[in-house]
Amino acid sequence: MDPRLPVLIGVGQITQRVDRGDDALEPVDLMAEALRRAEHDAGSNGILAGADSIRVINELSWRYLDPGALVAQRIGAAPRTTEYTVMGGNYVQTVVNRTALDIQAGRNDLVLLTGGEAWRTRTQAKKAGADLGWTTQPPGTPPPLQIGDDHDLVHPVELSRGVFLPVQVYPMFDIALRAERGLSIAEHRRQIAELWARFSEVAVGNPYAWIQRSYTAEEIATPSPDNRMIGFPYTKVMNSNNNVEQGAGLILCSVERARALGVTPDRWVFIHAGADAHDHWFLSNRADLHSSPAIRIAGRAALDLAGVTIDDVAHVDLYSCFPSAVQVAARELGLSLQRQLTVTGGMSFAGGPWNNYVMHAIATMADVLRDDPGSLGMCTANGGYVTKHAFGIYSTEPPPSGRFRHAEPQDEVDALPSRELAEGHDGEVTIETYTVMHDRDGQPERALAACLTAEGRRTWGATTDPSTMRAFLAEDLVGVKGVLSAAGDLALA
Repeated sequence: MDPRLPVLIGVGQITQRVDRGDDALEPVDLMAEALRRAEHDAGSNGILAGADSIRVINELSWRYLDPGALVAQRIGAAPRTTEYTVMGGNYVQTVVNRTALDIQAGRNDLVLLTGGEAWRTRTQAKKAGADLGWTTQPPGTPPPLQIGDDHDLVHPVELSRGVFLPVQVYPMFDIALRAERGLSIAEHRRQIAELWARFSEVAVGNPYAWIQRSYTAEEIATPSPDNRMIGFPYTKVMNSNNNVEQGAGLILCSVERARALGVTPDRWVFIHAGADAHDHWFLSNRADLHSSPAIRIAGRAALDLAGVTIDDVAHVDLYSCFPSAVQVAARELGLSLQRQLTVTGGMSFAGGPWNNYVMHAIATMADVLRDDPGSLGMCTANGGYVTKHAFGIYSTEPPPSGRFRHAEPQDEVDALPSRELAEGHDGEVTIETYTVMHDRDGQPERALAACLTAEGRRTWGATTDPSTMRAFLAEDLVGVKGVLSAAGDLALA
């Protein structure tokens, strides 16, 4: 076995139940504890102190100048570099891919990955005007190395029309999927509710899941005081649950280092292959709103580099911020919606700690693979609006090629067709997809729609007209004609 082959030797997770009386650790303490648990998982003491790099996923609960440096202090490490990602749910798998390449090339030997969120505590303290006393770093603290490019994901025209939140965009993807499949509103509601019910069943057996209960499809699909409609067709439980307190940590090193540390091979999980790519950056320029060429192309590349097909993959965790994200990825990868597509329970039930969910997925996948030696697992990651994607293929057996292999097929994605934006269009349009956003009382508040001009350019419209919103909720209006003003006001023709 190549001594430089990268291997995952330890995983750790922590779920802090402050709602049940747990102490409220701040984010860097959640990260440090998760890494200590990863060290224990590896079965060898003193691993963390030898890290040459600590790489932290962008967190939102508290603003540290260099969270990696604080984590290093808490675990007694002196890494050469601390690094920090920009925003994006794709970056956990992207950083794993990059770290595997760094280890294989000899640039690093032992790397710690971590992330943590204490969002519930932070939110409650802010409402109460309380000072949490969390760690601050002095001005002039050297910044960490940045991982990723922090480009704006929203086109100025989209922003001007009020289309910029994931809770607005992902339900529009699902309406587009419904139309493309030719499903009725009732059939579609039942299908996505059944999908989410299967996810909740997995969360029941996940000791780190925030919600450990099984939901029926009817419970998920039916609006209620505890499950109000958010963005049609999504009830609250179909949205990612960010109101959690969770941390995770991964330890990656070379095979040579794993042996020197005394980590037994039964703890080793190999990354066979990885891939990264993004779809056309702005929603306005996508060829359609129900597919992802980048998932198809990059996912296939990862499988090809691993020398397998999707049918060879026994365990899957698809990024699950909303049902449409799972459906799009499943279709592009060739996975049936009837098979189990999560190992954690997904971001509605296991928890969606902002950018760090995939670290929990990888940690859980490692345990799943250890319990099923020799099988293959795939984790997918998604940032933005089905925009940025990363893939990893894992197994307890080393890759047949003898090396970690990685692809970035961005040129192939970029060469695919796109649409032009019809900025300031005034006149007739065809409704492409839509959603109706609801207020906190569950009442329709504003409808948003993607529209196409006669020339096939995309634009965006909105309305607060009650009768129009009722029509969007009751009828299939994809393909129906509308009239759009230059200011973005939409009316049915």
